[in-house]
Order: sequence, then structure tokens, then C-alpha cells
Amino acid sequence: MTNPTTRSAPGRLVPLLRSGLIAGVVVAAALFPFVAAGGLAAKAGADLVQKTPADLLASSPAQTSYLYAADGTTLITTFYEEHRRYVPISQMSPYIQQAIVASEDSRFYEHNGVDPKGVIRAFVANQQAGGVSQGASTLTMQYVRMALRDSAKTPIEVRQATEQTPLRKLREMRLALDLEKETTKSQILERYLNSAYFGHRAYGIYSASEIFFSKLPKDLTPVEAATLAGLVKAPTTYDPASSDRKAATDRRNYVLDRMQAMGYLSPQAATAARAEPIQLRLSSPPNDCMSVPEGHNSWGFFCDYLKAWWAAQPAFGSNSLERLDRLRRGGYTIVTSLDPKMQEVADDQVRAGQSIGSPYAHGLVAVEPGTGYVRSMAVNRAYSLDQSENGTHSDPSKRGRMKGNYPNTVVPLLGGGDLPGYQAGSTFKMFTMLAALDAGLPLSTDFNSPHRFVSIYPDGTGGPTDCGGYWCPSNASGAMSGNQTMWSGFGKSVNTYFVWLEQKVGAENVVRLAERLGLQWRTDIDKRQASPSQANKWGSFTLGVSDVTPLEMANAYATVAAEGRFCEALPVTSIVAADGTPATYRTGAGMDLEIALPRCSQEVGADAARAATDAARCPTGDTPARGGCGGWSTADRVRGIVGRPVAGKTGTTDSDRAAWFVGYTPELAVASFLSDPDSPMNPVGGGPANIPIDAVAGFLKNALKDQPVRQFNPPSDEMTG
Repeated sequence: MTNPTTRSAPGRLVPLLRSGLIAGVVVAAALFPFVAAGGLAAKAGADLVQKTPADLLASSPAQTSYLYAADGTTLITTFYEEHRRYVPISQMSPYIQQAIVASEDSRFYEHNGVDPKGVIRAFVANQQAGGVSQGASTLTMQYVRMALRDSAKTPIEVRQATEQTPLRKLREMRLALDLEKETTKSQILERYLNSAYFGHRAYGIYSASEIFFSKLPKDLTPVEAATLAGLVKAPTTYDPASSDRKAATDRRNYVLDRMQAMGYLSPQAATAARAEPIQLRLSSPPNDCMSVPEGHNSWGFFCDYLKAWWAAQPAFGSNSLERLDRLRRGGYTIVTSLDPKMQEVADDQVRAGQSIGSPYAHGLVAVEPGTGYVRSMAVNRAYSLDQSENGTHSDPSKRGRMKGNYPNTVVPLLGGGDLPGYQAGSTFKMFTMLAALDAGLPLSTDFNSPHRFVSIYPDGTGGPTDCGGYWCPSNASGAMSGNQTMWSGFGKSVNTYFVWLEQKVGAENVVRLAERLGLQWRTDIDKRQASPSQANKWGSFTLGVSDVTPLEMANAYATVAAEGRFCEALPVTSIVAADGTPATYRTGAGMDLEIALPRCSQEVGADAARAATDAARCPTGDTPARGGCGGWSTADRVRGIVGRPVAGKTGTTDSDRAAWFVGYTPELAVASFLSDPDSPMNPVGGGPANIPIDAVAGFLKNALKDQPVRQFNPPSDEMTG
């Protein structure tokens, strides 16, 4: 009989292993003989209670979010910090399951989370090496380590989950034993394969299959599975795409040998597999807005707007950084409102009106009335950070110090960011007319509009619009003088009529209505003028002196098209979380609603909005249901181009610094502008004012050509007068 005091080191360990003390200090000392064991047990015990199997099962590694166009199948881009997509084990090839077990833990189906034979083997190797030369981590323990890492919330927790210490090993052993009591081997293997890093920016088996072989995990062959399984041990060393192909092949063949030894492959199949070269079909998954598909560069501007919208949603975090982190790690499936066909039409229209190399930005935004869904966003720019070949800056004070924003830019020229926008001129007359109609004034409200009108609003600038301290604007043409109603005043864009009408309804009421329709004030002067103490003095508001974005104007006019129902501009139609549930937000009333559902409210009376539309048919050359347009209008060719009922309004600013047209049908509201975003004081000129008109008309014609013609609902007799 062997004397206990002379037993080998493995022999001394066996009784402890059998007695269930595998997570104790003795094992830690055996695995790490160079570490003193004193005091370790107390520290380990205190640390172990912080995590449970339930914590591990609740933790989820970062997953890729997928962004699709409105059809739900056209991929715009993906967002990820670690490219990973969770896939159930039922959708994995059996070969990858076998290869991982064969290469990483051949006794996986025999042990209970910790392998006693592996511990003994590691102890002997470490004793001989005088340090840590071999570990004893099972697949379960490896998964525990990955789960602790993925659930870490601080850098300290990350370090504790991955550092080479006896404490970490003890924690893994204890949790592995407990985990296997709570779940099945299949579930552990599934989670392992979805968490492991395979190198080449591939996290989890889905991305590894995609990046290395451009296929799904269920389609992996034995050779491909063995190649991927071989990467887990040393992803950089064995990467067949960027490292020594021989090393990768040798490692793959080792895995194939192990698969044969375990009976997963026949000798003949293993021999044939070893003879095959590694054949890669590499793919590089897109990441973020710079990676939109080639040929669809303009989608980058919509993608950027989506990110800005996401960063503003409290449901995704307490601040913009947390929210964008959720986008990159949350594994969302996002179906956007972007219509690829409409976007193509929009691109054609803006680039036909102004070349991509022009310093003048020509943009177009289309919004769906009644939902707020943003269907297209186009501008004559390339979405790119590379400004090395950009043109000269048009602002003399910046010329020579910085490039212009053309042809390449990522500036949110269309809205959805922090850019103030551009003065929109007479398109603002819609807000004055709506406020008047909503207050009960009928369309027939008339005024003998002079060429120049001395208003009640203060001026005091001493300039051409200062008449004894009062603001006195004039019309663009003497032909606009005379008696006007809302129909003719809107159709001809008579300034003095609308200043008079603004006085009747109150400038503050006009400003507040514009706010209810989604306008925001971003410049200091606009914020000051819109303040409660100043808004009623802001007479020039009706002539569009405030900065506004095309997105805001398209959405405001969409409210009129939807008969007064305002819907927040929305870039998504569906957001589904990684667990398959719709993403929700909490309303002020404490209700949970889907984030992608339209957020609408009736902000203007339906009859008032119908009346505004009736007058807004005058500028386009359309025929209102009631009343007369006065014989001419500012964009009378629009109706003939669009070929269906259409309403809208032109807008130009002082000295022709910007040109606008906002047009709508019952199906779509579209805003187009032309301006120099680098130098807003740089005039576009009078001639180019037709460019936005033609862009909107052409867009509505082509975007709606296959849809049935819808009519506007006429206003009531009370609204016409």
C-alpha cells in the first residue's frame, strides 16, 4: 500500500476533487503554485457571491444592429462595436459544434462544468514548468469568463473578468459548476459559439461564417468548421486571411484529427478534409453611415439623420452617448421609412437642378402626411469625410483657411442635426394663414393691399423698411397691389396682405402655431424673437426671416395635407430588439408605446387646414374648390407637371439669398431649397428660384406616377365666407 505522504501531486489532489472542493484554495494553489494561498479563500468567497448563474444567463454580448430600407429587405448599413448576430444552435452546422468540442474541450459532455482530469493535467504541466504553462478551462468555464466580460460595466470589472489570477479561476470554477446545474450542455454550447471571438473582427459564429466564408453557420462544411474552431485558441496567429496560411492549416488539421479521434469524422472523411486547401470567401460587413452600399451614397445623409434621431430618444439611454452605444451593441432590427425608389427620384431631381460640384446646396425632403414618415432626403453632395479635393470656401473670412462643403460633406444640410437651416421666405405665409383660419377668419377675408404697408411692428433700424420707427415692408411687384383675399394673396405671395393678416391674428399666435407644427429656433436671434416677451413684435416672421430646415418645412406642410394632424418626423417604421420584442418608450401619461408608431396630434382644426390647402392650390396653377386665385400665381406650371391636385408655396429671401418651394398632394409633402450653406449671405440670384419648384414638381410626378389620384377635401362654407 502506498504511503499517503509519498503520493504524487495528482494523487494528493484526487480526493479533494471527488469531495467537491474543486473551487477551493487547494486547487487554486495547485494550478498556480507560485501564488501564496494565504487569505485567498475569504477573498474568493466574498467575490463569488456577487455573480450567479442567473446573472450569466441574463447577460448578453454585444450584437450588431441592422438598418433596412422601408421594404424591410434592402440593407442600408449595420452598426456594431463587435460584429455579432445571435443564432440558435438549431441553425448551426453540427460540424461547428463538433469541431469546437473536439478542439477546446473533448470531455465537455462528461464533466459538470469543471474537468478533474484537465485540472490534474494542468497541475502537472504547471509544476514541471514552474509557472502557468497550461490551463484547465472547460468550454463552460470559458463561457463564464466571456459572460463576465460581456456583462462588465466598468473597466475594473473587465479586468477582473480576464486577469490571470487564482481568484478569477476560482470564480470561473464555482460559476461553471453552478451554471451546469441550471442549464443544458446544448444551451451552454450555443452561448459559447455566439460569444467567442474568431479573429478578423468576427465575434460569434454568425459573423465568423459571414466574414471568412460568406455563408450562414448552418451551411459550414467540416473543413470550414475546423478552420473556424481552430481560430478560437489564438485568433491572430491562426487567421488564414491575414497571418501564416500554413499555421492556420496546421491548426485546422489538428482540429480535424481531434474530430476523427472522437468519432465525429470517419478516417476517410478526415483524410480528404486534411487534403483540402483553406478556401476563403471574405466579406467585410458595413459599419455605420460611411458604409452605405456603393451606388447609393445619398443614403448616408438619411442614415446620419436616423442616428441623430436615435440619439435624441430617451428610451435608448439617459444621454446621447448611451443611446448610440445601444445602437452599436443592442442587436436591433430597424426598418426605416426610406423608400429606395423615391430616393432615386429625389437624387435625380436635385442633381438635375444643381451639380454636385456647385457651392450652392440644392436639397429635397419628402414626408408622408398622417404618419410623419420621412420617405426621402436628397442633396447635391457626396456623403464623405474626405474634403481634400473640395472647392474654395465661399465665405471670404474663411477662404484659404478651410475648404468649402462641396462636393463632399457629412454636414446635415437637410435637417435632423444642429444646423440652424436657412431663411425660407414666403413659405412662412402658410403659418399666418393657418393661424387666421384656425381663429375663424374665412378665406374671403380681404384687404386692399398697398405696395408698401406701415405695420404696427417696431423697426427703428433707419433702413428702407423703417417708416418713422415702424416696420413698413413692400411687395415684390407693383402688380400685387389691390384688393386681395387669402386665395389671391397666397397665390401671388402678397407681402403687405400677409403682414396685415398677421396683425389681425397676432404675431405671437402665428409663432406659436409654427412651433406646434414642429419648427424649432436654433439661432440666438430666433430664440430671442420667439420668446414670450418678443413674439408679438416679430412682424417679419410672416415673411420667413427665421432659419428652418427642409425637414421641418416638409413636415409642417405635411400637417396641412393631413388636415391639421401633426406627426413628428419619423425615420423608422419598425424597431425590434434582439429578443424579438418591439422597442418601446414611456409616454408622459405612463403608457408604453412602440417607438416606431407615428406620434400624432391634432394641432389645427381639420376645416381650417382644408381651407389653407384650398388657398395653397393657387400658387401651383391648380384650381381651388372655392374662390379665385386672382389671375396669376408664382408657380403656375406645377399643376401641369404633377398631373394631379397639388398645393404649395414658393419662397425667396431678401436679395435672393435662398430659394424655396414646398409642395404637397394628399400622399406626400415635399420641401426643396437652394442656398449656400457656407455663406448664407451669398445670393443664389433670381433666375435659380425656379430650381426648387421644378425639383418638387418633378419629384411628385415621378414618385406618385403609379399611384391612384387622390383629391383634396374641400373646406366648408363657413371657412370660405
